Amino acid sequence: MSHEDEHDEDGGGFDVDDWSRLAAFTGAVATLDDVQARRAVFALGDTEAPRPLDMELPQPVIWWDDAGEQAAVAVQAEVHTGPDGEEMEVLGLILPDGDAAVALLDDVDLVDDTDPTWRDLVTRAVDGADEA
Repeated sequence: MSHEDEHDEDGGGFDVDDWSRLAAFTGAVATLDDVQARRAVFALGDTEAPRPLDMELPQPVIWWDDAGEQAAVAVQAEVHTGPDGEEMEVLGLILPDGDAAVALLDDVDLVDDTDPTWRDLVTRAVDGADEA
């Protein structure tokens, strides 16, 4: 396992040119240990039949949250069945400033890194963080 100190300098975020270096959590359902070791964004308990969601990771996305649209990169994808039997497709996201978030697949648009809206959102988030 590689040591990730080189990524700690920038806070773990990304810009439009280096997002693909983000490590994806694939091939398994994350545990609390994975989250604590920063290998995964989330670990859900109290769900049935959890399994990895088959999708290409890392994956640029536009996340629609309460504040509007935000650029992010999905690094974790799982399917969980809730107590009501409804399947939830859940993503672990990394934001340009290095923060992590959890979103439903229904709340994101999958894009590629040439998408002008995604690139603009990343640039604005990175520039805004530099000014803070």
